[in-house]
Amino acid sequence: MSTATRRVAIVTGGSRGIGRAVAERLAAEGQAVVIAYARNDAEADAAVKGILANGGAAVAVKADVADEKAVEALFEVAEREFGGVDVVVHAAGIMLVGPLADFGLEDLDRMHRTNIRGTFVVDREAVRRVRPGGAIINFSTSVTKLATPGYTAYAASKGAVDAMTLILARELRGRDVTVNAVAPGPTATDLFLDGKDEATVERLAKASPMERLGRPNDIADLVAFLAGPGRWVNGQVVYANGGAI
Repeated sequence: MSTATRRVAIVTGGSRGIGRAVAERLAAEGQAVVIAYARNDAEADAAVKGILANGGAAVAVKADVADEKAVEALFEVAEREFGGVDVVVHAAGIMLVGPLADFGLEDLDRMHRTNIRGTFVVDREAVRRVRPGGAIINFSTSVTKLATPGYTAYAASKGAVDAMTLILARELRGRDVTVNAVAPGPTATDLFLDGKDEATVERLAKASPMERLGRPNDIADLVAFLAGPGRWVNGQVVYANGGAI
């Protein structure tokens, strides 16, 4: 595919977990991918090398998604390296859990800075740069519907993502750019499994009629649809949890 016709995707949080599965999937479909990551240079480098080894095009950029200058620079790399931006998948986020009564305000502020401000900053830059025919895909969570105790602060931050997504889709009337959010349920990533005993993992797996945890590729399948052929899906929060709710 020539650079003139190749679509270009930015994937935040693209060095590991679901974000990495998304980056690899979009690259396999022929999109050039810019992987944004927060800290781990080795993981980002490995993600890029894996895509290049399979014939794809990718670069990695370290960026704090809540820092508007860093996000501007991220989009400028995409435009300089690949000619523009068509798809923005904002998968970066943090999850801190605990009962509301015991939850520290510093943790609340930290999570809201990444999950709410980060989404706002990334989406704002996406609105300014994504080309017609493009897609903006945010990441929410099924916990907003599952109402799982201990997830008050996290669910609140993702509820804000839902609101931004639904309104932004309508603000982009006439632009031919779709805006949706993907809301995964329990998904077998290293971060999700860390600290959970076997009984807890089994219970969470059984919550779905499919009787298993989601896999990163399950979520990547949905993102690829919304980023490509799913043009008539717009202004939606799409729950990807195997039927748990």
